[in-house]
Amino acid sequence: MKRPDGRLPIKRLVEDEEVDHMLSREDEILPSSGFAVAVMDAVRREAAAPPPIPFPWKRALLGLVVGGLVLVFTLVAGIAAMVQLVTTSTIPQVSASLPSPGQLGLHGDLASAASWAALALLLAFLSVKFSMRLAASRT
Repeated sequence: MKRPDGRLPIKRLVEDEEVDHMLSREDEILPSSGFAVAVMDAVRREAAAPPPIPFPWKRALLGLVVGGLVLVFTLVAGIAAMVQLVTTSTIPQVSASLPSPGQLGLHGDLASAASWAALALLLAFLSVKFSMRLAASRT
């Protein structure tokens, strides 16, 4: 017998009564022999573990507040320096040549700048090495 749309009906492989019979069986499901013991051992281990160490929010908050204040102070000082520079300087003349370091506000020689850069790199390297050693000793 054909459907109204002209397609053939799908043949049912399993009748509803057979499905109900298969699903209604009350077979008892038993875990494997060591499953219950393994679960209880895991529960006991978790119960015996110490609670996690709380994060030191008071110290972190103090550091964040101090860092924020330093950032605000630096921004205010930078803006004040730019305002003072703009109000005291004259309009520079347009020139095709490159400005000298003195005109850019870079006072001092190259050796001094290189020594400060080397010192900054050395301090960064030492702080990374110290923190890595400190982290490695705690594990």
